[in-house]
Amino acid sequence: MRVLIVNTSERTGGAAVAANRLMEALNNNGVKARMLVRDKETSHITVAPLPPSWRLQGHFLWERFCIWLHLHLRRTHLFDIDIANCGTDITRLREFQEADIIHLHWINQGMLSLKDIRKILESGKKVVWTMHDIWPATAICHLTLDCRRFETQCCHCRLLPGGGSDNDLAAKVWHQKQRMLAGQHVTFVACSEWLAGEARKSDLLKGQVITSIPNPIDTRIYHPGDKRKAREALGLPLDRRLILFVSQRATNPYKGMQYLTDACRLLVQQHPDMADGTAVVILGGHAEEVTSEIPFQSHALGYVNDTQRIVNVYQAADVFVLPSLSENLPNTIMEAMACGIPSVAFRIGGIPEEIDHQKNGYVAQYQDAEDLAKGIRWTLCEANTETVSQACLQKVAHHYSQQSVAKQYVEIYEGRSNNKL
Repeated sequence: MRVLIVNTSERTGGAAVAANRLMEALNNNGVKARMLVRDKETSHITVAPLPPSWRLQGHFLWERFCIWLHLHLRRTHLFDIDIANCGTDITRLREFQEADIIHLHWINQGMLSLKDIRKILESGKKVVWTMHDIWPATAICHLTLDCRRFETQCCHCRLLPGGGSDNDLAAKVWHQKQRMLAGQHVTFVACSEWLAGEARKSDLLKGQVITSIPNPIDTRIYHPGDKRKAREALGLPLDRRLILFVSQRATNPYKGMQYLTDACRLLVQQHPDMADGTAVVILGGHAEEVTSEIPFQSHALGYVNDTQRIVNVYQAADVFVLPSLSENLPNTIMEAMACGIPSVAFRIGGIPEEIDHQKNGYVAQYQDAEDLAKGIRWTLCEANTETVSQACLQKVAHHYSQQSVAKQYVEIYEGRSNNKL
């Protein structure tokens, strides 16, 4: 069996990380898997780039330009919207023709157009589409937040000027997606039960197979380590409890840094003894822009793409905090847990599927900084550290191992799974 995994980027972004891990899991479990990407970032022979062309960057720029026009020449929401109006026809490529299974992942920002996807569906090959967010089930957005229009038909989009209209950009793309899927069968795989449940409510995916399989993680890479050595390697304090925050861009408002800042202030007010014994570590771009607001000693590590250094950061921490306002099944929580580090996060998306409340971490009430602070306090000062750490490792071993995830996907590829509509 030969599987072609299609993703815009090879390494940048959570979907790219997950797609890479799936490719490795499949290859380690007897399936020949390759990746096809627009943005190739390594020399790995199992990852093929699209044929070089000036059009590749042009596709991205043209799509952004069209969106910018619909936003009335404003940058607000410019990168919150994808319309897939241009891309590359991959059906003529050797990698596509040699594959038995075409496995789509995150294919936005000029990788594939809706017409390109239709050609893939008409090729006769089995198509599996892993959903890393809700975009395949909506018209143009990746985050629905409190909008439920995708359950019937997208229009009057909150991302468009004036709240859109009956025949706005969202409505037009919705109908284009309907035509793309008409008469075709796709197996949609969500990375969490929560996202699968949301996708099943979408009128756009009515009649399609929708199931859920979590992302895998390689526990040979992400594993517990010597906390002292990890801190020494990173130049972090040895005598403080470390709270870790990780985001590709620390200033991204959807990642909720403000809630962590508020929670830290509450901890200092309610538990003054924590002030001198606690520090916050921020891993991600623009980290230095947010440290001044945090009442604890703070350490900005910036953006890091070296895997071993990232593992060291997790190993150095005492708790990982992810106060995101929207999430599917975060790789970062999985990574922290694989290193034996408990997580504290809001009750949103697939997070409660990863964190078993007060067993391997703490699930705080949504957008509640006080409960977030309570969860951090519980993890650092009240819970049994060894018991919680072991619970993290057991959860990863039972649910997110390469072998477990690869087996579920092979069943999907072979049509043997108990798929749900």
